[in-house]
Amino acid sequence: MFELPVALTLIKMGTGVLMVVVLSVLAEAVSPRLAGIVSGYPLGAAVSLFFMGFEIGPAFASQSALSTMLGLVATLVFAYGYYQCSVLAGRLGKGGNILLASMTGICCYFLTAWGLHQLPSGLMVSLLLPMGAIVLFHRLFRNIDDVEILEKPSVSAGLLAGRALFAALVIVLVTATARVVGPGWAGLFAAFPMTVLPLLLVIHYTYDTAHVHAILKSFPKGLGSLVVYTLSVFIFYPIQGVDLGTLSAYGFATLYLIVVQVAWSGSGRESAPRP
Repeated sequence: MFELPVALTLIKMGTGVLMVVVLSVLAEAVSPRLAGIVSGYPLGAAVSLFFMGFEIGPAFASQSALSTMLGLVATLVFAYGYYQCSVLAGRLGKGGNILLASMTGICCYFLTAWGLHQLPSGLMVSLLLPMGAIVLFHRLFRNIDDVEILEKPSVSAGLLAGRALFAALVIVLVTATARVVGPGWAGLFAAFPMTVLPLLLVIHYTYDTAHVHAILKSFPKGLGSLVVYTLSVFIFYPIQGVDLGTLSAYGFATLYLIVVQVAWSGSGRESAPRP
């Protein structure tokens, strides 16, 4: 049975915690919209696929990448479930809203992942479903306001350490669950929003629901970078090996984010964000 090594767990925790802290500061210093785009950058999934290729072989990781790509549909359903529940639970206190929205999002993820797990694996299914889902959820989120965080807290070591500790706790729970579900779910579970979930919780607790929604609005566009990454892993791992294949995959994923940001800026949509 394939088990994730301790090194994989530690690296995923480290990169996840770092990314949550960086994205939360980015949301405050620049905009939640940009944080939403960057949050789709491959981290946990990339580490999982790298170690699969390193320990078992590039061919295994290449095939697992198809499941990870397919699992991105569940990630988008998670985001939409969190969004809808946070809207419907708007009259609850902040703590109740956060708890209900996060639990709803997680349940949506697992239910969708279970359904995806029943589908036959293949490149066309694994590629077309997440691409279609990105277009669909981009349209579902399109009427959300882009808001800025105006009342920014002073960035202190204590604040960053608190966010890092919270993110670490969430990631430990997610990773522990991943070890329980078994190897058959390895690729699908690699797509779990391990970075996005603690980011949403941090911003939701610190600010308003509208700021969380602004992150979610841009999340489908950013998640396209993970589609590009996993597709690149599927193509390049058998050809280039794990090391060069990972570099190639990151190169294409980064290029995608640059193109998205330039296209978005050039469209003039960044004007008049709502506080």
